[in-house]
Amino acid sequence: MKNITIFLFVFLFAVVKAQTVSDYKYIVIPAEFNDFKDNKAYGLSNLLEKSLKAKKYTVLSSTKNDWPSDALMNPCSILNTDLLNDKSMFRNKLILQFKDCNNKVVFNEKGSSMIKEFEPGFQDALKQTLVKIPVSNPTTTVNKIAETTSTEPIKKQLQDSKETILQTSNFVRYSNGTISVQKIQIDNSQFILVDGNSSVPFATLKSTTKEGVFRVKLGSGESTIGYYENANIVIEMPKANGDYIKEVFAAK
Repeated sequence: MKNITIFLFVFLFAVVKAQTVSDYKYIVIPAEFNDFKDNKAYGLSNLLEKSLKAKKYTVLSSTKNDWPSDALMNPCSILNTDLLNDKSMFRNKLILQFKDCNNKVVFNEKGSSMIKEFEPGFQDALKQTLVKIPVSNPTTTVNKIAETTSTEPIKKQLQDSKETILQTSNFVRYSNGTISVQKIQIDNSQFILVDGNSSVPFATLKSTTKEGVFRVKLGSGESTIGYYENANIVIEMPKANGDYIKEVFAAK
């Protein structure tokens, strides 16, 4: 049994290792790139989005409330985009990168333009990198292998977590170490977390088609996702720079 497990792990690793851009359907373009902000954006995001859509990719924003359910359920089916200013005195140069869910670079291409003006120069450099991107041809190989080897344990874990929570009172307290919230079950498909100190709703969680995964509406109005993990409630809290941080609320 141990040998089979090792074989499956090695096989899965080999398949993931071989992933290319065309294996993906979804690509996230952030609201802005660190090297190309504000008046230095040069229209690169629009050019990139237009090109990716022409090559059959589905472009997503960094705001997860707009994501389709299959993207929310499988974040490893998504690539994240980065544009780097490859600074040079005599040319406008940049690097286009796509990274997977483990922050590994799947695609890395350099572009260089002799055009001296920044906007047309950087756009020309980006166009050179876009030529190298293949047409999207999504693969489900990795997903199928992962489901074959681990669907049942995960499903059981989610079910156990759900039962543990539902068997307790409708009023359960959770804490992330900084704030304390009270879980109030509204119905079978949704519940709210209320700030224990102010009685103000902290978040509303609604079920998705994926068991144990929720669409979350924060009290601030922002949207994100949440899920059960070992009887704890986990919420991916959005940060100002567009990234997300994992907040774990443990039952008290």
